[in-house]
Amino acid sequence: MLFRIDPVNGVALFDQVAASVRTDIAAGRLSAGDRLPPARDVAESLGINVHTVLRAYQMLRDEGLVDMRRGRGVVVTDAATRLAALADEIHDLVVRGATLGLSSATLAALVKETTV
Repeated sequence: MLFRIDPVNGVALFDQVAASVRTDIAAGRLSAGDRLPPARDVAESLGINVHTVLRAYQMLRDEGLVDMRRGRGVVVTDAATRLAALADEIHDLVVRGATLGLSSATLAALVKETTV
């Protein structure tokens, strides 16, 4: 797994770490049962604080995407399958929006305004 962060882009580092995991799940590079690297290893490789990585992992746990267990590590849950399926639908929506001439900003605004 490759974590991607950009310390100067203005987005909190823990959000970037969590987004990197979400992206890998949505792209099918991570699936249910896969283990994430220990927070210490990730922090060391990225040159960030271990608590930053733990906060990202906790966010993902709160979203139901990973399970954190002492001695077992951080494991991707079955919710990964649903996220990967949703990613396919999002791709179709983006393609449909592009054929209608919608900008990505307009499409994102429409999605944000939509309530269930």
